[in-house]
Amino acid sequence: MKLTDSKAWKNLRKHSVKTGNLHLAELFAEDRNRFEHFSLREGNLLFDYSKQRVSRKTIELLCELARATELNSWIEKLFTGDRVNNSENRAALHTALRLPAGNKLMVDGEDIVGDIHDTLERMEQIVNRVHAGQWRGFSGRPVDTIVNIGVGGSDLGPFMASKALTDPDAPGATQLEIFFVSTMDGSQIVEHLDRLNPATTLFIISSKSFTTIDTLSNANTALQWLRQVSGADDEVLFRRHFIGVSANNERMADWGIPPNSRLALWDWIGGRYSMWSAIGLPIALEIGMDGFRQMLAGAHQMDQHFRTQDFEKNLPVMLAMIGIWNINFLNIRAHAILPYDGRMGHLPAYLGQLEMESNGKSVSRDGASIDYNTCPILWGEIGPNAQHAFYQLLHQGTESVMCDFVVPARRYQDSGNPELQEQHKLTLANCLAQSRILALGDTVIDSEETAPVFKRYRGNQPSTTLLLDELTPFSFGQLIALYEHKVFVQSVIWNINPFDQWGVELGKEVATTLTEPLSQSIVSNEFDSSTNGLLKTILEQQDRDS
Repeated sequence: MKLTDSKAWKNLRKHSVKTGNLHLAELFAEDRNRFEHFSLREGNLLFDYSKQRVSRKTIELLCELARATELNSWIEKLFTGDRVNNSENRAALHTALRLPAGNKLMVDGEDIVGDIHDTLERMEQIVNRVHAGQWRGFSGRPVDTIVNIGVGGSDLGPFMASKALTDPDAPGATQLEIFFVSTMDGSQIVEHLDRLNPATTLFIISSKSFTTIDTLSNANTALQWLRQVSGADDEVLFRRHFIGVSANNERMADWGIPPNSRLALWDWIGGRYSMWSAIGLPIALEIGMDGFRQMLAGAHQMDQHFRTQDFEKNLPVMLAMIGIWNINFLNIRAHAILPYDGRMGHLPAYLGQLEMESNGKSVSRDGASIDYNTCPILWGEIGPNAQHAFYQLLHQGTESVMCDFVVPARRYQDSGNPELQEQHKLTLANCLAQSRILALGDTVIDSEETAPVFKRYRGNQPSTTLLLDELTPFSFGQLIALYEHKVFVQSVIWNINPFDQWGVELGKEVATTLTEPLSQSIVSNEFDSSTNGLLKTILEQQDRDS
């Protein structure tokens, strides 16, 4: 049966026709205890969805839809290693990366938990060596700079987490400089190499397949740089200046990385779900291995909550189902991620990849074309900056947008700096004010009836607030796992596979057909007229410089 023909879907459609035009101001007026009825807590994370355009009946019907699509069964498949990535015939076991030692999980007849913790131990040895100044470059000086070379999930996750959790005063933190290189055009790596000391720089090359052209082109540039400035043998350079993280041990060996500098991945880890694995080595180098393990523990707590809690009290399920309500029944197809903490400035980009690469699909698991909306467009910015940029559209534009506000309640309490504490209070005030106005419009202003039309705020923009007690590795692990599971729940409802990305692969494949004309300066007529014209113009411009 088609999803849109199911009883649960039709009930929600009828409900949306009846109640979808209700204003949030009406909903708050009707229920003075709305926050108590529409908020949940798990560990160090409070989830307030009272500013979503939902009633108790809406939640009831959404949970009926989740049950009708056999969500519980799919959750068990995810955790137990079933091949939920059906197009690639693989499991998707990022949750296994967070399992404490002593657990068992059999995949194809092997217990994978032991291998996971072996890799964590190898990571810890590397982290301890670097932190203790015992990992030395070709000149014998200790490494003090790390450059992570990766792209997509091998870059966005570690980059986002490292920036979010940087705390020079935290136990295990060091004074290492850590940089991230992802762009294939060379602009990032050239900028770094121009000012780094080759004798004290360690490169981490992260690529699941170890064939990604973006990553290997940057890695080759780094290798040539070391060769030119060091005068050292390749054996010394590979051993002292490169670590590889990949599921392809043979490719790492062929490139030159020695066995003791290779860290393993597995084919059941998708790139955008991999920051919990050895891909997270830069995070561990930034915050210490104890901090990295706390991040894993926070994610594991959310895993257990997701797997065992009833839908109505389940944070990932409710976050996902409210998204389904907005996208499929209220026709809201834009989603803003708004962290009110500068440390989480890269969270919108990370969630953009997590959600849009996972659920940006229009074909079902069964190979049928989908006739309903799936993943919305995600974007965002640090909240206080965004207030001076695109909030104008949120408040007075014509587009309906759902928003996620993410903010820690506590910051700078232990700093002894009252000015910083006041700045955080100001940030909190802005966060609360913006979500309040987006929901209630100019009803929050006493003089709204006499205001000119260009100063009116319609409100009724739905939002969720995710309030962390404090931004720590543990609460951060909870937060990211929450969004991972949200994506999975929505994929189940929409009957799509969130663990492949064939649209990404197609772009790489087509790019290879254009490499030869550009390299050989061949004017071609085999492509479409736009591509042929652009190619011809590029070659003409390059000929001017030769």
